[in-house]
Amino acid sequence: MEFCITTEPQQGATYDDQLELARSAEALGFTGFFRSDHYMRNDPGDPLPGPTDAWTTLAGLARETKRIRLGTLMTSATHRVPSILAIQVAQVDAMSGGRVELGIGTGWFEGEHRAYGIPFPVRRFDRFEEQLEVITGLWRTPVGRTYSFDGRHYSLSEAPALPKPAQDSVPLIIGGPGTRRTPELAARFATEYNIGNQPDDVVARQFAHVRAACERIGRDPGTLKLSAGITTVVGETEDELACRAAETGETPEDLRNGASLIGDAAVVIERVERFRALGAERVYFQLMDLQDVAQVEYLGREVLPAFSADRADLTEVG
Repeated sequence: MEFCITTEPQQGATYDDQLELARSAEALGFTGFFRSDHYMRNDPGDPLPGPTDAWTTLAGLARETKRIRLGTLMTSATHRVPSILAIQVAQVDAMSGGRVELGIGTGWFEGEHRAYGIPFPVRRFDRFEEQLEVITGLWRTPVGRTYSFDGRHYSLSEAPALPKPAQDSVPLIIGGPGTRRTPELAARFATEYNIGNQPDDVVARQFAHVRAACERIGRDPGTLKLSAGITTVVGETEDELACRAAETGETPEDLRNGASLIGDAAVVIERVERFRALGAERVYFQLMDLQDVAQVEYLGREVLPAFSADRADLTEVG
């Protein structure tokens, strides 16, 4: 199993907060540090310190970390022109020495788009498909050749298709609970399919849908990594859990809903084992309080060692 930390900095975090969390995750042996791509909170809480841009942040982290993989879960495809996003990701990948992963989705937060004057198309999946075509097409184009694309929403004419990422292929993550278009796009374009904050029966259903989508186009389902993300609150006592849950705006009872994770290390390990039984190869622990580095330390100290044999195998393969 691979283990990643994922965060929601728009809820209240500076760049330095994210750097401390990412460095802690790296020191503790996590595979990756991921963040959302939002410019507004999705609740009426304290607006300070304000948003940080996802790819600007990751560029900084690329230079201030050494090993941990870095990415978005998920970049909103509505926030950037796909050709510019391809350049940004390739540049940050080079800055990190080849440690970047691009999680990308259609975008969903209409109020955020309205606030910042970002167009929010009603029908986004056809546009999203073209965005995936453009990003992957630019990266695949050999050096010295140009890339052109003539779509309904985007048109590129003899683009230089530079710069190239440091990796031969930047891992591309597509996720969500959709039962038709999302699995189809994941089967066509993705390295990894992710489902977040869903009960086990939905996780199982979605994994089945995406495997079937791979088979329909002749892709070996085993070549598509499956992952699960889950909002996580950890601690040893009920008082500790209640305090940490309050920081997310929830109660422990709210989080014991089958779609979130709250409890001590034994509870976390049991849930990870259930994800693994469903076919997940990677788990993202979504931590909402970026100032609470102790949660990362607890997961690294009490949960990751339970899967040390898996992680040793991954290190040997790598």
